[in-house]
Amino acid sequence: MDTIKSQINQDDINKAVWNACDTFRGVISADTYKDFILTMLFLKYISDVYKDEYNKLLVQFGDNPELIRAMMSKQRFVLPEGASFWDLHEKRYEPGNGERIDKALHAIEEANGSKLKNVFQDISFNTDKLGQEKQKNDLLRHLLEDFAKDILDLRAERVGNLDVIGNAYEYLIKHFAAGGGATAGEYYTPPEVSTLLASILEPVEGDQICDPAAGSGSLLLKCAAMARKNSDSKKYALFGQEAIGSTWALAKMNMFLHAEDNHRIEWGDTIRNPLLLDKDAKGLLHFDVVTANPPFSLDKWGHEDASSDPFGRFRRGIPPKTKGDYAFISHMIETLKPVTGRMAVVVPHGVLFRASSEGKIRQQLIEENLLDTVIGLPEKLFFGTGIPAAILIFKKQKADNNVLFIDASREFKSGKNQNQLTGDNIQKIIDTYKARDSVDKYAYLSSFNEIKENDFNLNIPRYVDTFEEEVEIDLVAVRKERLQLKEELQTLEAEMEGYLKELGYGA
Repeated sequence: MDTIKSQINQDDINKAVWNACDTFRGVISADTYKDFILTMLFLKYISDVYKDEYNKLLVQFGDNPELIRAMMSKQRFVLPEGASFWDLHEKRYEPGNGERIDKALHAIEEANGSKLKNVFQDISFNTDKLGQEKQKNDLLRHLLEDFAKDILDLRAERVGNLDVIGNAYEYLIKHFAAGGGATAGEYYTPPEVSTLLASILEPVEGDQICDPAAGSGSLLLKCAAMARKNSDSKKYALFGQEAIGSTWALAKMNMFLHAEDNHRIEWGDTIRNPLLLDKDAKGLLHFDVVTANPPFSLDKWGHEDASSDPFGRFRRGIPPKTKGDYAFISHMIETLKPVTGRMAVVVPHGVLFRASSEGKIRQQLIEENLLDTVIGLPEKLFFGTGIPAAILIFKKQKADNNVLFIDASREFKSGKNQNQLTGDNIQKIIDTYKARDSVDKYAYLSSFNEIKENDFNLNIPRYVDTFEEEVEIDLVAVRKERLQLKEELQTLEAEMEGYLKELGYGA
């Protein structure tokens, strides 16, 4: 078979992996089986890569098994004997599929040290959620057979230079998010929004990049790709923290699949228990780039302990008990490096104008000249909520004390359930952001005094006038057109009457 025919097509692999979900549809909820599908994709990929590398060495050094073992131990990851996808597939008809898969995942964790430590501890294939033992065994046999199909042969020569595995992984996460309702935002930011955030922040070589609400890691990966594009270098570091165990596991697997080894993603609650700390664990780590799409207006975010926060993150004020937006903003601000620090955060519009404690925090951030830009986004961009959101951009070092307002709320590609930013929409925002000037009915560069006169209210319509004058109606022209149409109608009716008479229908 020639190389072109053997090359994997991204759409085909996406479709094949999505079809593998049929094993679970109607049996358990998508929120439960997504972990099984994504974990199996991960296992299949590393198994195919490892097997392929082993076979190549076998051809070269078949008479020296010790050398082969030594060379395999130096691979980017280790696959213990008996723990590969193919070992599991071979025994698929035997009882105990769930237990075997769990043992294999545990062995892979143990063999790869910090890279995969605890990644699978929240994921169990040997669960009663899949039914009684016989049903469970049958379901998992079908799953193993789905991933054993030729189309999902993930050897290096079939994959080539394409990031088909990472792409398929992102494709699955997106589809699970689309069906995940309110929980979707826990692990996924739409790729267009991630692209916009990464483009604005412009990560470069040497940057330390952090997402304190990391989800599945898609935003961090987009920033990493942008750093490589901007600097043609992998000399950057990724940091993150994620509160939900299974979502943290997705992020770790996602990093592994994208070969982003220089990362540190912690599992824990960022507000209650920040884990990205310095060597003495007494101070927060600081970053060049901080970006996040935190949960909107999170209830029970940790208000009760905020006043005694050991890191002083809430010195500008304590956010309200039932809205954690400014808790995340305050945390992110405190983790910025003093000179290079820049940050972009996705927020609900209420953050721009709500009063009380939020108003005081907002005022202080503006008075400290940290706020750089406010971007209004269209509605229905995010999974799990139809409300429009905004992006707030903060910088530690600004050239002036102005704030740019961009109203991009009316420019998007409309979809059935979800709207989408097009490439042109994104580019217009980026160009406007870089030009940093007013654009009629789209952007306004406001002075500090203007914002102060507005009582530090950042509601975008106060600054960007998008009102369109109604076009005046020319009544004379309308009457003339009406009379013309009336004449044409009379002519058509006369012609029709003539045709009817010819056909014998006339009176």
